[in-house]
Amino acid sequence: MKGFVIALQFLTRLPTPRVSTDDASFAASMRWFPAVGLVVGAIVAGAAWPGSLVDAWVGALAALVAWVGVTGALHLDGLADLADAGGAAHKDRATLLAVLADPHVGSFGVVAIVLQLLAKLVLLHAIIDARLFVPLLLVPFAARIGPLIWTHWLPPLHQGLAARFRTAIQPARILGWMGALVIAAWGNPALLATPLVVFIWGRLVRRTIGGISGDGHGAGIELVETALLFTTIIVFRLAYGA
Repeated sequence: MKGFVIALQFLTRLPTPRVSTDDASFAASMRWFPAVGLVVGAIVAGAAWPGSLVDAWVGALAALVAWVGVTGALHLDGLADLADAGGAAHKDRATLLAVLADPHVGSFGVVAIVLQLLAKLVLLHAIIDARLFVPLLLVPFAARIGPLIWTHWLPPLHQGLAARFRTAIQPARILGWMGALVIAAWGNPALLATPLVVFIWGRLVRRTIGGISGDGHGAGIELVETALLFTTIIVFRLAYGA
């Protein structure tokens, strides 16, 4: 369980027991990212339900605040960095990488964060209005399978976070979590869209910046979550004609 605790410390702001960490154990903790997603999903759905007793918009806002709070906006930071780098993509590669490494947030990054939060708020309202709390719980779990696939598939952009994870992910781990995804799809059939969305993001970052980085993982998690929220609503409306 050490790997799970390390992953929980890295991906969330939840209080956890102290554990000793080295490069190898930190890299190996990536295997537990989807399990941490279940914790995040439980907190988001747990915040949405009491808020929904007041109003669906209140529930959506409570869920969004919980989502940002429990993750410490970690993935939003990656999304902002990728958006700023994308804005420099028309220039040379050196400029793109320099923008990606810059810790400051530019105008593209600000717009990306605002649009992402608005998208999640609107989609959360639709999900809560339909009382889809169990499907909501499973979305963060599915999105965090993405980093395992991107790490195994894509070259690391530089010797940073993504490069450290690369040695720890084996195909058997990915297949195991994909099996769990199929089981979870009984609670939310929209999760079956996860491999497609993960593939699209992987292709996009490879074409745009040449590989995967910590920012690429963070941005990917955010966008896969949003895509799965949207797909959840679409599947529900097709199934029940709502």
